[in-house]
Amino acid sequence: MINTNQIARISLIALLIIGCVFVLHPFMAAMLFAAVICVFTWPLYQRIWLMLGQRDALAAVIMTLFLLLALILPMAYLAVNLADSATVLLGEARKIMQSLPATAPQWVENIPIVGRQLAESWQRAFVSHEELMRLTSQYAEPLRKYLLGAIQLVMGGFLQLVFVVFIAFFFYRDGARLARSVIAMVRRLGGALGEEMLQLSCMTVKGVMLGIFGTAVAQSTVALFGFWLAGAPMPLLLALATFFLSVVPVGPPLVWGSAALWLFNQGDHGWAIFLGLYGLLAISSVDNVVKPILISHSSHLPMLLVVLGVLGGALAFGFIGIFLGPTLLAVGLTLISHWVALQNKRTD
Repeated sequence: MINTNQIARISLIALLIIGCVFVLHPFMAAMLFAAVICVFTWPLYQRIWLMLGQRDALAAVIMTLFLLLALILPMAYLAVNLADSATVLLGEARKIMQSLPATAPQWVENIPIVGRQLAESWQRAFVSHEELMRLTSQYAEPLRKYLLGAIQLVMGGFLQLVFVVFIAFFFYRDGARLARSVIAMVRRLGGALGEEMLQLSCMTVKGVMLGIFGTAVAQSTVALFGFWLAGAPMPLLLALATFFLSVVPVGPPLVWGSAALWLFNQGDHGWAIFLGLYGLLAISSVDNVVKPILISHSSHLPMLLVVLGVLGGALAFGFIGIFLGPTLLAVGLTLISHWVALQNKRTD
């Protein structure tokens, strides 16, 4: 016989869960990233908590201020200066196109299949001023839209990080109580295996975040010195761009390669060659040296999953998804690998 009271209770609980999901859905990315940051920085919070006499609120305030200095201020600087830099970049692109020679270089004609057509288009563009302006506008408009999208992404990321830091304050303050509740719930649902998986997830988050942020800090620091030494424009802005793009394998080369091209176009051929070699041998080599050391005790995420995590995370969560996507994939990969290993042991 159907128990209508039990069905009604289950339905109400299901509706309540669905309602909570709908309410929290806009903030899910910020909550996840705040949780990841708190797990990663929890040892530092505990040290501060002990130094301050185990006062939760005061220690949480100190950690929040630290996050403001470490995340919000660099992001604000990047967001404010990116718009001005985009205008300068568009102006430089127009100058470059208008200062090109009327005849295409020989290497353009030697390009297989399309070389002759490119050389003819080049010559037609510079014979006719109207054709040159049309060609300039044709390539400037997509570049403008791309830069506008990048500015919007950075501004959205700034607002997301502000909200992440706000949520992190409460996670720090109530973290111990929340951790006990999560452990009790996982133990109730999954037993010893669930608790083991939870501990493994925390270790993976710490290892991956250490690899991501440690590599980003190392690459941006090395890049800042190179940009400053070579005389690249706005070296701090370029170093911050290197920091945020270090998650992507081709991110830092885009920054130092563009700076080297700018120096070459300005006539600083020696410094352009230096920056190209410095970027290849120093900046990009940091990723191959530092990251394996930092994440050697955690799962190493394959290159394909790194790219998919960055792109998918950015599409799903916005700017913070650049860091959140690879972290979630690393946790998922580690848990699946561990579960498969346990199943294999049981069948042996």
